[in-house]
Amino acid sequence: MKTLALVRHAKSSWDHPGVDDHDRPLNARGIRDAPRMAAVLAAQHPNLSGAALLSSTALRAVTTADAFASAVDTTVRLDERLYGATPRRIVELVSARSEASVIVVAHDPGLSDLARHWSRFPDDGGIPHMPTCAVAVFDFGIDDWRDLEASVPERWTYDVPRDSD
Repeated sequence: MKTLALVRHAKSSWDHPGVDDHDRPLNARGIRDAPRMAAVLAAQHPNLSGAALLSSTALRAVTTADAFASAVDTTVRLDERLYGATPRRIVELVSARSEASVIVVAHDPGLSDLARHWSRFPDDGGIPHMPTCAVAVFDFGIDDWRDLEASVPERWTYDVPRDSD
């Protein structure tokens, strides 16, 4: 069994129009939501303790990833390829891992597209969109991440900040 958590970065600030997109920090809501959603993830999925945590290098993602790393007792591994990553790129990066569990902190539209794809199983319901700091967790009945691309999750969960207030 392999577990993959997809985390969209927390809400970022648009207060500084001259700041490059990559360097935008979290706003007050993002600073509040990241540790709160990280605690929800850690409580609901204790198997994610010590997971590989891959993060985009964008400041808002790194700050979000730091909160999740603290909650699940792991370290952040930065990967510039997650900034603007497509679903295929995310799957490629996860497929190269060996750990039982992986957490990916990245951006839309890649995360929402991937979550939507996997959450349509088993009943065609699913995740229409991942708002900021949303967390989708997928359990796959595979022994090796290299089998991820052809896999269908056995179960999944989805949490958003407004539902965790």
